[in-house]
Amino acid sequence: MDRRELLKMVALLTGGAVIGGEVFLSGCNNTDTTAKTTTTEGAFSNDDIAYLDEVAETILPKTNTPGAKDAKVGAFMTVMVTDCYPEADQKIFREGMKKLDDASNKANSTGFMKATPEQRKNLLVQLDKEAKDYNKNKKPEDPNHYFSMIKQLTLMGYFTSKPGATEALRYVAVPGKYEGCIPYKKGDKAWAT
Repeated sequence: MDRRELLKMVALLTGGAVIGGEVFLSGCNNTDTTAKTTTTEGAFSNDDIAYLDEVAETILPKTNTPGAKDAKVGAFMTVMVTDCYPEADQKIFREGMKKLDDASNKANSTGFMKATPEQRKNLLVQLDKEAKDYNKNKKPEDPNHYFSMIKQLTLMGYFTSKPGATEALRYVAVPGKYEGCIPYKKGDKAWAT
């Protein structure tokens, strides 16, 4: 699957344009923010990565296929935000991590990491609805919604990871001959290549 197809799929799944999509297509040459990775201010901590893994795992939990945590989506998100997002979106993403935890405290009287799986799921369903409503009425100059960023990066990170591509999707490392029409059987996985 090439980058353009992936971006189309993520945009379709999340109901909006992929945040930072133009940067992903150009290869993440965000030189202004790359320098931040060497400073303490710009770097994500191991706790941040663990937190993002838990959020991602709530979005894509482990079933008979690996979950987002198995695909190390939290680490993927931190690299993409630091290296590919413009500074304004990096700030929104980081503030969004705090807002998500604050929303968990408000709804469940506990932070996201200590919430039960059901509490986490209910919170993220509510935030997803909020983000979709926001994006419906969003003007081009309005900032991006933090949960849209988190969800898009979760999907992108998962389906481009080895576990996501090889175990959640049908994967052929070296495709054979071209077949323009392959019959679909109900329950078949989507193709990764």
